[in-house]
Amino acid sequence: MSVRPFRDIKRRQTKVINVGNVKVGGNNPISVQSMTNTLTTDVKATINQINKITEEGADIVRVSCPDQESTKSLKEIVKHVSVPIVADIHFHYKRAVEAAESGAKCLRINPGNIGDKLKIHEILNAAKNNDCSIRIGVNAGSLEKDILEKFKEPCPEALVESAMRNIKILEDQDFFNFKISVKSSDVFLSIAAYRQLSKVCDYPLHLGITEAGSFVSGSIKSSIGLGSLLMDGIGDTIRISLSDDPQQEVKIGNEILKSLNLRNRGVRIISCPSCARQAFPVIDTVKILEEKLSHIKTPITLSIIGCVVNGPGEAAMTDIGITGGGKGNNMLYLSGIQSQKVLTDDIITEVVSQVEKKVAEIDK
Repeated sequence: MSVRPFRDIKRRQTKVINVGNVKVGGNNPISVQSMTNTLTTDVKATINQINKITEEGADIVRVSCPDQESTKSLKEIVKHVSVPIVADIHFHYKRAVEAAESGAKCLRINPGNIGDKLKIHEILNAAKNNDCSIRIGVNAGSLEKDILEKFKEPCPEALVESAMRNIKILEDQDFFNFKISVKSSDVFLSIAAYRQLSKVCDYPLHLGITEAGSFVSGSIKSSIGLGSLLMDGIGDTIRISLSDDPQQEVKIGNEILKSLNLRNRGVRIISCPSCARQAFPVIDTVKILEEKLSHIKTPITLSIIGCVVNGPGEAAMTDIGITGGGKGNNMLYLSGIQSQKVLTDDIITEVVSQVEKKVAEIDK
């Protein structure tokens, strides 16, 4: 038993699949994904965006492949990026075949949209021959006509029935290297569908609240939806769908995982909202530190608290802490122990120095 069992999350055990060099499912780290919004045919811009997304902390990146020119572009794109690329395919089976042959490590498809079994068989052969996995992407906005007629509207049972139908299509052709998503823009619908699906299959699940919205509203919807599922132990890879820069999607995804202790990457800052008791400008200090420490990948905890009410208690539970003190004399804590006084004007320099020193100790 852990020291703090109330923090324990028992993850759902699934099959393990490969998306390039990233293992998804089982006890493997929950991977964070995003998607480019450049024209895939603009190879230079797409490579540049993928690399920025990767630097932000993405493990897998998806690109849209609506036409033959886009799938041809993948051949050049994959040469200049370090993460596995998922090709987003919707209707034309040849785009899926071309993408697999061009270096995509996963195909996002809905087999039911592809058509006859011969076309699906050709896709699966291309996937097998090119070490390419598949994501069955069920979406409330594009359910099969007969399923919609049966259930009258998108509902958890409809999404799960679609998923199970598509699972059978792949299993009937002896293809098992796939993960599944059952997405909706409705938080309640998404949570219910994923919970139901997790009980009837043991394939890895890709979580997302689709078309979640702008940065603020989309981040909140995604945090509620994905957070609820992740706390249930459901989910093996995630994407935050925002009408914003894809790097922001990755940032929010990693923060959700950090908040649940499911994956730690970079500096985790605990900071107060500030009030009249603050002995230094907390909000500005946190913003500057977030920017100056954004390059840190090693897990570090940092508390920035403006006064002594909660400051010492929070500092006792973090690697490095600053607590506001009178007359500009603030206290630096290292591993929960008082270390030295720090003048307000020196907080940024001192904290950055201490974080980099701690990282060096951990990484050596």
